[in-house]
Amino acid sequence: MDWFRGEKLGHGSFAQVNLAIPRSQSSFPQPLMAVKSCGVYLSSSLVNEKFILEELKDCPEIIRCYGDSYSCENGEKLYNVLLEYASGGSLADKLKFSGDRTLPEPQVRRYTKALLRGLHYIHKFGYVHCDVKLQNILLSSDGSVKIADFGLAKRAGGAAAGGELRGTPMYMSPEMVAGSEQGAPADVWALGCVVAEMASGSPAWSCSDVAALLMRIGVGDEVPEIPGALSAEGRDFLEKCFVKDPRARWTAEMLLNHPFVCGEEEIDGCDALKDTASASPRCPFDFQNWLSSITSLPSLSESWSSESGWSVSTAEERLRGLVNVAENSPNWSVTDDWVTIR
Repeated sequence: MDWFRGEKLGHGSFAQVNLAIPRSQSSFPQPLMAVKSCGVYLSSSLVNEKFILEELKDCPEIIRCYGDSYSCENGEKLYNVLLEYASGGSLADKLKFSGDRTLPEPQVRRYTKALLRGLHYIHKFGYVHCDVKLQNILLSSDGSVKIADFGLAKRAGGAAAGGELRGTPMYMSPEMVAGSEQGAPADVWALGCVVAEMASGSPAWSCSDVAALLMRIGVGDEVPEIPGALSAEGRDFLEKCFVKDPRARWTAEMLLNHPFVCGEEEIDGCDALKDTASASPRCPFDFQNWLSSITSLPSLSESWSSESGWSVSTAEERLRGLVNVAENSPNWSVTDDWVTIR
């Protein structure tokens, strides 16, 4: 496809998003798209994202990828991924600019149901998104929900390699913080955090210090507070998401049949999961106020064996090491330097 780079929409930790404008309309699938670009030497996450999006191309709740290309600009070789573009922004934007910084419950139900459809599809293909949050849930111009930013996504199964911490702390599941397997249940926990935030207007966890936050998530029985403004169905839905044991947590498929998204108040009814492609437009990437990251934890929480290699001994020991790292980590509560993508 022959295109040229338009105005900058925003940037994240390793990539930049611009409008992509066709030189010839006949060579472009859409009149306007978004292009996500980074230096070739930093492109592993973006290559992974493009590969996964191509596998998930038939799900209407997932942003569409139109291919990739290389370019040389200002003396730097760039890797580019072309994505569908729409102007609806993210759920974070919608919440921020709503009148009382919350969303009405019928709207929360509708968005939640669409997210469940997308997550069910992702999990059915054997992937975990690993970074479900308001900033990565986009809205097309007609209000349709699209899950975006698969840069941290991975195949389900297996523990995080080398103590790897993958995702955004505020939305991390207990099993991820404790160093166990990061599978589909981790996305469901993050979904619960998203629903609680839409209903209350505040993050699911009231904590500005990342070290203290991760200790609360990973140790003990505490779970996020369920917004009192939610209906009984909504509170029960979140209780199914906020189960500490990932084996007992409800799956996205199970939650699709929960009364919270299937009740009379749900705008679109309770249709069966659709596996067909959609022609509806999707949105550009909106980079988050809380930086997503892959952080390697120190050896304080690990032990070495010549037979088995590195292993995590206990959740408590891992978290002690995590707290030590967090003292020198970015201040996750400071957002002044981040660019809001529209």
